[in-house]
Amino acid sequence: MQRYVDQERLSGAVTLVARNGKVAYLQSFGKLDPKSGAAMPMDAVFRIASQTKAVTSVAVMILFEEGRLLLGDPVSKYIPEFKDTTVAVPETSKKRLGYKVVPAKRPVTIRDLLTHTAGISYGDGPAKDLYKAAGLQGWFLADRNVPVGDLIKKLAKLPFDAQPGEKWVYGYNTDILGYLVEVVSGMSLADFIKKRISEPLGMADTSFFLPEEKAGRLAAVYGTGKDGKAELVEDARENAYVKGPRMCFAGGAGLLSTAEDYARFLLMLQSGGEWGGVHILSPKSVELMTADHAGALYGGQGQGFGLGFWVTKELGRNGDPGSVGAFGWGGAYHTTYWVDPAEKLVAVFMTQLLPATGSDAQAKFKALVYQSIVESYSR
Repeated sequence: MQRYVDQERLSGAVTLVARNGKVAYLQSFGKLDPKSGAAMPMDAVFRIASQTKAVTSVAVMILFEEGRLLLGDPVSKYIPEFKDTTVAVPETSKKRLGYKVVPAKRPVTIRDLLTHTAGISYGDGPAKDLYKAAGLQGWFLADRNVPVGDLIKKLAKLPFDAQPGEKWVYGYNTDILGYLVEVVSGMSLADFIKKRISEPLGMADTSFFLPEEKAGRLAAVYGTGKDGKAELVEDARENAYVKGPRMCFAGGAGLLSTAEDYARFLLMLQSGGEWGGVHILSPKSVELMTADHAGALYGGQGQGFGLGFWVTKELGRNGDPGSVGAFGWGGAYHTTYWVDPAEKLVAVFMTQLLPATGSDAQAKFKALVYQSIVESYSR
């Protein structure tokens, strides 16, 4: 990791590895931001983008365990705007490349959203012209001055990319789930996550927007520039996470967190829904979340997709080290995480690199973590 910083391929990073419920390795590298020149602190705050999805998925499972909803329920039971959804089907003629809008064959369910099989993208599908007109393209919603529910209701009226249950499409699925949590719980997503997940687990630095007193710990964003070197993209303070408007709690990609905070969340999952004497989920719910639900629709090399994560089904198919049953995901700023229950292992890699074109830092981190194991529990 230090070599990446020395070669200016990363501005900075924080890496954490835990095994047997204890931190085995925690180290920071590089600089927090170019203005202060301060070294990257262990408790640096990062934009974790799609790592938010796991937290929101756990929020949904908490409501499931309480009998407030069923995974097979149609989303329209809670968000009426999803009652009659449509799908954009590509249609090519001699004169133009277009699409036609047809009714959905069946209602979108909560499980469809958890598994990204609802057919909902980030607005880059056949009907991208309609999404652009509606102002719904891309995952970044932190700068919106309306509640997330307003955007989700607008989204429900747009044609989706595929029929429910017929294709794995990555998109606004978990943002919809975030609003679902608000509707069912009667709380904002921010308040629900704080009360039911982050506060009980001691995740003191996990939030959708940063309090002013913590702004000095937010890492700046870099992007891959000339010759693969990292160039400043976004200052640590001049952004929506600090400046606001602090209105849109995006369950798909909106959270900020630290390496230690996120590791606490992952340790809870690795130990079957409980950590530090705090019960978040039943072990059976965690087992359900980390089973493959998408099957051939996900189509990963030896991987399936559960309720919010990739899941390793066959070791060796994609050439990556790991274990059957491992699960994880990452974020747009080149952050990543995974949990390996067989090895009682949790790993977190935090950096801020967008775009991360050509970077192999995540893959190198994974290789280095696994080579450090001298006694395997899975053999």
